[in-house]
Formats: sequence, C-alpha cells, structure tokens
Amino acid sequence: MPKSIAVAVLNWNGLELLKKYLPKLVNDSNPLAQVYLIDNGSSDDSVAWTQANLPEVKNLVLDGNYGYAGGYNRALRELKEEIVILINSDIESTENWLEPIAKRFEAEPRLGALQPKILDLKDRGKFEYAGASGGYMDKLGYAFCRGRLFDDLEEDQGQYDSYQECFWATGACLAVRREAFEQVRGLYEPLFAHMEEIDLCWKMQLHDWKVAVEPKSVVFHLGGATLETASPRKTYLNFRNNLIILFLNLPPLEAMRIILSRLLLDGIAGLRFLSQGKWRFLVAILQAHFSFYGLFNKLYQERIKRKQKSFKNTRGVYKRSLILDFFAHGKKRFSELDAKDFV
Repeated sequence: MPKSIAVAVLNWNGLELLKKYLPKLVNDSNPLAQVYLIDNGSSDDSVAWTQANLPEVKNLVLDGNYGYAGGYNRALRELKEEIVILINSDIESTENWLEPIAKRFEAEPRLGALQPKILDLKDRGKFEYAGASGGYMDKLGYAFCRGRLFDDLEEDQGQYDSYQECFWATGACLAVRREAFEQVRGLYEPLFAHMEEIDLCWKMQLHDWKVAVEPKSVVFHLGGATLETASPRKTYLNFRNNLIILFLNLPPLEAMRIILSRLLLDGIAGLRFLSQGKWRFLVAILQAHFSFYGLFNKLYQERIKRKQKSFKNTRGVYKRSLILDFFAHGKKRFSELDAKDFV
C-alpha cells in the first residue's frame, strides 16, 4: 500500500451535501486514509458542522473561493500524503472503494492519476456523466467516456469492469500521485472549473505518467450539485476550456488546425441551440470563443512552459471523429467504437 493517502473533499457552501455524504465517506475510508475538508471560503456552517460532528476530519479553510483548480492547488501545498484523492462533496462512497485504488498505485509506480468507476446516484444502474468508466478524447478534442458518449449514458452491466489506461480521469473522484501532480505544476487555475482534470491528465501523460481507471473501486455521483448540468454558465466554461487545453497541449500547427475546425463545429452547435429556442446557450458559446481569443497572450506564455507533443504520443485518443461516428454512423455506445482506432 502507499505510505499515506489523503481523501480531500472540496467544499463551497455545501453543508447539506456534507451532512448526507461525508459521514459515510469517513467510515468507508477508515483506516486507509485521512479525510480532509478543503473549504473554499464558505459562508454557511460547513466547517463548524464538520468540526462538531466529525472531529476525525481535518479542516483546511481557505480565505476565498478559488474554484476547483485553485482550491486543490492550495490544498496540496499543505497536505503531505503520497496519494491524494480529490473528491466532490456530492460523491457517495462504497464500503471497499479505497482499497483497489491503493493497491493499483502500489502496483504501478508510473501511475500518476486514477479514477474509480462512477455511477449515477439518481439512477444507480447507469454510468454517470462525469467520468463513467474512464475518459477519452477524439481527434478533434471532444471528450467522452467508456460508458458515455456525449449525453448518452449506458447501463452498467459490467461491460467496462476492466482496469484500463485512458486519456483522462474524472475530477469528481480523482486520485493523484503527489510526485506527478507537482511535476506538472498542478491544476491550471485560469480554467477555474470544468476540464481542468483533462488538462492535468494530459500534462501527466506528456511527462510519461500513466492515467487509468480502476473499476473495482465504485462510487456514486449526484452531479450538478455545484453548477447545474444544463446551464449557460457550464456551456461557456466547457467550450472555452476545451479550446484552452487544446491550445496549451498540442503542437502549434495541430492546435491551429483543430481550433479552426472547432470554430465551425461550435458554430453548428450554437445554431442547434438556437433552433431549440435556447438562445442563451448560443450566447455562451460566442462568449467562450471571444474569451479564449482574449486570453491568447496569457495562454501563449503558459504553453511555452509545457512540453509539447502530439496526440499520437498519448494513450486514450480516438483517431476518428466522434461526432461523425455518433451522429452519422449511429455508434451510440463506447463498445461500438473499434478498438483499433484508439491510441
């Protein structure tokens, strides 16, 4: 087993979620890990309630809301454990969730990031949107999961229960090796929330760390507790951050080619929203693009600090267009994608 494990719950005004899920998480994590509450400057009674009801939980109280990336970066500068599990406050753990994770890190010395299987707390027989059974990316930079293509969620029938390397591991429950996290300079804070874990895992792969999913470990995710699943704000962050991570991690010519392709495809997505009467989502996509272009100088300074490689040097990349296969060829399940088309 790793010498030390921390389970770090990031919280912002999530008292009701803590009451529901934190006591079980503490019980299910004992005795393998120390549980921490990382509080992002909450104005409710989250910290006081935790101190009064769960004295075994250690509290790290930040002086403001730094988002997912900023909150966890500050937390990992304070925590000393070898393995740190970044976990949402709306995750319901299971009795044996931690042991498979600990064993996998012990067996794989170059494993930088790992996720459990994520199932839907509202529909326990289905995979959950944020991670399912491992994250992947297609050749145009669209993220998807083993068990979830776009918004289509599969029933969990054990079809994705194998341990497997993948492109990214979900930030909803993300176990990281401290050494790898520090080597890649942690999470990129300007992303604030959404896709920051994809960027982190991409950076780890570029530094020769592995990213994987261990389905022997299972947790349930409520989802949408911090930001409504279908909201203009989330649409803005997803579209903007997707462009950002492509620019930061791809070689210049490849980044330019893919971002130009995304300009067209994102425009089509915006028109689709407009045809559905969801004009605020169209505005969110436009804002995402203008925000990305406005950040160019800052992003350029960041990318020169990174080791640049192409998709073919990373695992878990789908060499075809998922949009084409999903909408034109009717491939609605991950298992329908040809294994030979993955790097």
